[in-house]
Amino acid sequence: MLLPTLLDTLKILLIVLALMIGVELAELRMGAGLRRVLTQRRGLQYVVASALGVVPGCVGAFLVVSLYKAGLVGFGALAAVMLATAGDEAFVMLATIPRAALWIFGLCFVVGVLGGVAADLLARKARLPLREICGAPVHAGQHAPLRWRHFLTGHIYGHIIRKHLLSLFLWLFLTLLALRVAERRIDLEALLPASKASVVLLAALIGLLPESGPHLVFVFLFARGLVPFSALAASSVAQAGHGLLPLLAYAPRDAVLVKVLTSAVGLLVGLALLALGL
Repeated sequence: MLLPTLLDTLKILLIVLALMIGVELAELRMGAGLRRVLTQRRGLQYVVASALGVVPGCVGAFLVVSLYKAGLVGFGALAAVMLATAGDEAFVMLATIPRAALWIFGLCFVVGVLGGVAADLLARKARLPLREICGAPVHAGQHAPLRWRHFLTGHIYGHIIRKHLLSLFLWLFLTLLALRVAERRIDLEALLPASKASVVLLAALIGLLPESGPHLVFVFLFARGLVPFSALAASSVAQAGHGLLPLLAYAPRDAVLVKVLTSAVGLLVGLALLALGL
């Protein structure tokens, strides 16, 4: 059981690694332009922040959080990127359930835009006590020629491999192993809540955790046909990957507000899809 699980993990990890390198390269080439667009009209912020959230990985969320800390984008843009992002698990979805992943990305983008607008309206109407800006400058920088040595050492090794690859490998391997052991010894369908609505609720509640790893459980359960699409959607909308961690350090109250919002919206989206029979 260990060897097949290890081989499956490595197959997924190689696909994920290739996708992560592509996203890192794209952000390096286009990051300055994205910053300029994000800091223009508020209406554009919702669309661009949601688009950045849909891009697999944590880069988009980190970018929007840094701009939020500097006071260059509003709470709505922050909510939009967190609603739209599926973190590193987006890579895994593309590798394991590509067709469903594309539907999830499209759904998350729409939810991010609408949720971002609603979040700004709610923040103003309820006069939410959001954190004051820290005033830290965000340097868009000029378009510089790409230095491949720096890209290989600083981005691929320093960022992707050192910061992401080991934890992603462990989450993949342990989740796959746990599911395989459970499939042999436990009736997973009997273990899950009998009501699909309860499964959706569970997915939304797990989304409160500031860690994207548990989302993998719903990805693999969906791939095995054990949970409905509505539960996968609720989990994808509710969780924000690692993108929330910098915000927790800077403005924990804002982070809690965003997490409550994403989980609530994830639950509503999941229940709506369930009512449609998905």
